[in-house]
Amino acid sequence: MQPLTPQNVQAVIDRVAPGTQIVFFETTTGTSQQAADNIGCQLGQIVKSICFLIELEDRREPVIVLTSGDQKVDDRKIAEMYGVGRKKVKTGTADELIEIYGYAPGSVPPFGHRQPVTTYIDQTLSRWEMLYAAGGDHNAIFPITLDILISATSGQVKDVVRAAGDQ
Repeated sequence: MQPLTPQNVQAVIDRVAPGTQIVFFETTTGTSQQAADNIGCQLGQIVKSICFLIELEDRREPVIVLTSGDQKVDDRKIAEMYGVGRKKVKTGTADELIEIYGYAPGSVPPFGHRQPVTTYIDQTLSRWEMLYAAGGDHNAIFPITLDILISATSGQVKDVVRAAGDQ
């Protein structure tokens, strides 16, 4: 299955944040630190898209957690939301990300996926006026505010990150 492209992401951006454009860099923005270095922003301003598959009794539920680049998702909190054990919360493989979300690891945007997915948004993103999210390729980023991110994804703002000092 072929991945979707930044053009697919730009089409959604054009609807939700007219005038906003994806920016392409010469070097990779595949990790939060690489993205922050390219943009020249704080690590926490990067919106990481962490893709999970929750193993429920009758199906696998795709979930995306949009978290701040300086935070780590607490899979125990995700498991608790679904009433399952932690081992039932798994990150998607590269093939699963392309099949379900439409994009390879390091390029998954917050919206514009192949199929609808439940979206949770890390409440620590509220620290920043401007955020930067992946634009569908390893070197593509676009600016977005938290309000537009919430609106465009229909995401629920939640406490989804590990507490300081948790492993």
